[in-house]
Amino acid sequence: MTLGIVILNWNGAEMLHRFLPSVIEHSPDAEVIVADNGSTDNSLKLLAEEFPGIRTIPLDRNYGFAEGYNKVISQVDCELCLLLNNDVRVEAGWLKPMLSYMETHPEAAACQPKIRQELAPDMLEYAGACGGYIDRLGFPFCRGRILNCTERDEGQYDSIASVAWATGAALLIRRDVYLEVGGLDVRFFAHQEEIDLCWRLRSRGFDIVCIPQSVVYHVGGATLQKGSARKTYLNFRNNLLLLYKNLPAQRFRSVMFWRYMLDAAAALHFLVMGQWGSCKAVGQAHLDFRRMRKDFKADRERNQAKSIVPYNEILSPISLLWEYYARQRHTYNSIKLKS
Repeated sequence: MTLGIVILNWNGAEMLHRFLPSVIEHSPDAEVIVADNGSTDNSLKLLAEEFPGIRTIPLDRNYGFAEGYNKVISQVDCELCLLLNNDVRVEAGWLKPMLSYMETHPEAAACQPKIRQELAPDMLEYAGACGGYIDRLGFPFCRGRILNCTERDEGQYDSIASVAWATGAALLIRRDVYLEVGGLDVRFFAHQEEIDLCWRLRSRGFDIVCIPQSVVYHVGGATLQKGSARKTYLNFRNNLLLLYKNLPAQRFRSVMFWRYMLDAAAALHFLVMGQWGSCKAVGQAHLDFRRMRKDFKADRERNQAKSIVPYNEILSPISLLWEYYARQRHTYNSIKLKS
């Protein structure tokens, strides 16, 4: 199967200099493509001087994660696309387990590797770890990461597992399926758009898996740092859009009752902690969600019409916040995933 590794870059010259050599060295059978999202640093100059043999696709402005990848994937000619962040380091043999699985499991639309932290290589990484899930109120979590608690990798999640979503930091996906379901939702701009894509895939009968025999190392937070009000805004707004697009009406109303209260509590927490920007971001996220809902109505109806797998087979039955704060369960294996 032909493979294109697509790295979307925005002002990441330092990351490209540091991490692109490992991708080139350890991906001999893949075409490595760097798409530049309108960078204003010296990314394009660096690519031309240090990596002249790599295909570069310059975009005229910053289209964000979602639209940037959509534009590039429509231009490449391969059976499989691997969306890879520019701050990911890989090692020899990283591709083989994922490619072997995809070749022998046609029901799988996408997969991800195990993701460790580049700065603490024995720790699993926040944005993906060993595969993602969504709780009954829409909060995402991972095998190896519950809220902000990441686990040390001791092989506890080395089994191949079906998951609700695979991380966009290193997402291997069938190109024809990606295009068939509409790719990433460009209105998300960045954050949780891969969860939305995977929910669409799962609801239409495709499988998503984590292949922990493949391992990569991710810096994380290279574009928007932890604590950024902009990041808080995008995560809260996009999570609400995710739920509206994919939940049936009755369940959506029930979930939103709790989300209004929980998100208000989150805003209050930010205020008490002196993080006024993040407090304001939560409120703005809810205001913009209400304003944007009408633009997603057609997508919601389309998703419901094409869904053959009910939402309760995609979402975990747990309440993540209850498990974490009330029961003090901070690891994936400590949470009871069966209701």
